[in-house]
Amino acid sequence: MNVLKLSAAALVASVAFAGVAVARDQIKVTGSSTVFPYSQAAAEEFANKSGKPAPVVELVGTGGGFKAFCGGIGPDFADITGASRAIKELEVKLCTDNGVTDITEAMIGYDGLSIAVSRANAADWNLTEEQIFKALAAELPDGKGGFVANPNKTWSDVDASLPAINIVAFGPPPTSGTRDAFVELVMHDGCGKLEGMADLKKADEKKWNEVCSRMRQDGPFVEAGENDNLIVQRLESDPNSLGIFGYSFLYENADKLKGVHVNGVEPTFDTIADGSYPVARPLFFYVKNAHRDVIPGMKEFLEEYVSDAALGADGYMAERGLTPLAPELLKEVQKAVIEGKKFGS
Repeated sequence: MNVLKLSAAALVASVAFAGVAVARDQIKVTGSSTVFPYSQAAAEEFANKSGKPAPVVELVGTGGGFKAFCGGIGPDFADITGASRAIKELEVKLCTDNGVTDITEAMIGYDGLSIAVSRANAADWNLTEEQIFKALAAELPDGKGGFVANPNKTWSDVDASLPAINIVAFGPPPTSGTRDAFVELVMHDGCGKLEGMADLKKADEKKWNEVCSRMRQDGPFVEAGENDNLIVQRLESDPNSLGIFGYSFLYENADKLKGVHVNGVEPTFDTIADGSYPVARPLFFYVKNAHRDVIPGMKEFLEEYVSDAALGADGYMAERGLTPLAPELLKEVQKAVIEGKKFGS
């Protein structure tokens, strides 16, 4: 039965690749900017150990990655995509509509969603989720049952205890899984703490979600694209600005940046691991199983990606800032990836 299933998948891929398979001797990985450094690390290790060409790793964001991954089967479409959130139903449908019906999901670990400032900034930043929402939301309650455009221009407008400097925060665009996570884990929580918002959620959840999700577009919040390294550069050039990205980028740039405490907790490897840091999320990659037997080295690359040497507590991805899975969960992920467990089964 399994042989027949594998043969069918291989047949579909072989037809899609017919006549052009030789043109692609490298694995193609796309997706999230947060997962990018981990995929890149696995690609380098795979190339060093196997002597085969290193997989090509592209950075297009979680949403862009799923669009590329779900576009179809064949050499023009990605084999693997990294994601800083789980795949959505609409993306599953896109995959299915384009013949990508057999995929494997792998949760690789956890990441803290960091807010950071340049080390040249003298202030010790400690923000609550409510303060962050009041600084970056498009609209705020007017106290009369309605909403007004966010009037806050400086952090001291948000709270008198904060610095009297202009609000400038560089963050990801709507196509990014980091943006999705920031809205869900920070903006929604902060919004929910405002007076009257709990009642609005009960009365009109659609309106609540709209108000609590919209980031302001009048200047203080700046969409900085999918490349988090550009945000790091902007923080260096403007020490009074804040940046929003995955913990791995804060970790890798600890000599230049420092983390903002959220609800009194600093983003660190330990606080993300023990759950005390309030803004953490799982990270994933997804595999197109129809490509496993067609793209050279793909099975070996997947084995490297989920190996103990990569994802274990002392693995090289932990050295790059990834908070590892519990050993039992890691074993489940390894089994699912190696065996090509079909998503949803």
